[in-house]
Amino acid sequence: MNRRNLLKLSATTAAMQMLPGLALAQAGGVFKVGTLCPVTGAGSPYGPGMQQAIRMAVDEVNAAGGAGGVKLELFTEDGQTKPDAAVLAAKKLIEINKVQAILGTWASGVSLAVMPLTDAAGLIQMNTSGAPAISTLDTKDLVWRYQATNDRFGQAFAEICKKNGYKRPATMAFNNASGLGNTQGFTKAWEAMGGKVAAHVTYEPNRPSYRSELQKILDSKPDVIVTGSYLPDSTIILREWFQSGVPMKWVMPGWAASPDLVKALGAEVCEGIISVDSVSNEKSKSYAHFDALYTKATGKAGSTNVYAAMTYDMAIVLALAIEAAGPGATVAQVNAKIREIGNPGGTPVFTFAEGKALLARKQKINYEGASSKLDFDKYGDVTPDFGVFVIEKGQLVRRDIVSIPAGA
Repeated sequence: MNRRNLLKLSATTAAMQMLPGLALAQAGGVFKVGTLCPVTGAGSPYGPGMQQAIRMAVDEVNAAGGAGGVKLELFTEDGQTKPDAAVLAAKKLIEINKVQAILGTWASGVSLAVMPLTDAAGLIQMNTSGAPAISTLDTKDLVWRYQATNDRFGQAFAEICKKNGYKRPATMAFNNASGLGNTQGFTKAWEAMGGKVAAHVTYEPNRPSYRSELQKILDSKPDVIVTGSYLPDSTIILREWFQSGVPMKWVMPGWAASPDLVKALGAEVCEGIISVDSVSNEKSKSYAHFDALYTKATGKAGSTNVYAAMTYDMAIVLALAIEAAGPGATVAQVNAKIREIGNPGGTPVFTFAEGKALLARKQKINYEGASSKLDFDKYGDVTPDFGVFVIEKGQLVRRDIVSIPAGA
């Protein structure tokens, strides 16, 4: 955000800290939930599915009689994958719709921009963002991350480069918290393995060309380029690289090296690119349940949108926490139950209905999610596994699974 918008945001945050009652107990028999999924912008390949998954979960909870004596009421806004737009949308959700939780922020810049507002209002915030700063800036323990951190993505990139025998990597990063987090995490992990990074370039958004940045990287003669990038900028960079005729290997995050990248550039340009993304908890009963609902609702398999599994889990975890907190609970009391129902120590459950039944009998539960096991650490972060995909003849083919230990 620029200085003017940052000042506006600071003023808004200060004003909201004076507003009473935003984090009070649910009233009128409903718990109000807002969504800020990226329906448009760089996250648009995922945002509509993420929003649909939250709707599915809310309908499932309400069909089971609600949670903690209330029904969930949903309010949706488009985060646009833009911090400024997301802040305005979040203000509407908080000030006008009076939501008690905001779910589904995708880009790190959006989550970081919205966090001061949700913190000031005492609201729960759940995201699929990777920026490491989210963990340390969450001073009130109200923010819950369902995606791996960019540090962990970087560690996965390093493991993959090592397995593939690369010796001289270089990095290119989009200039935001997510892009830089990926490549900085990679560099830290690579150097810890005794390696050196040949070169690094940080590039700015919304450029029509990245030839000069690309040439700087190519001049360092790497054997692989690791990126922290999004789909629009990756499309430009790879097109210009292919036109250069220089042979090169690429390791990229899955939100950039996606089927939409192949559609934009063609199979020949994308052949051999390694795409890395977190993978869902695919062998769990909860994933099978989610997958069936998502396929029915969208006509697409759950595996086509890993973030949809995450947002589905957000709504289920929130509802189970409301149920565990009991009738009349405040948002703070609901928030305090999230680790209790998500972490080991209770009976494993795989659906909201299973969890609700056991909670009604005063039993402890451990909801194992569709997206991951959802063992939240002290920062409210989880540690999904990573899928390693190679683009072959225009298709993303999974070749490996990489696990990064929690706390690593």
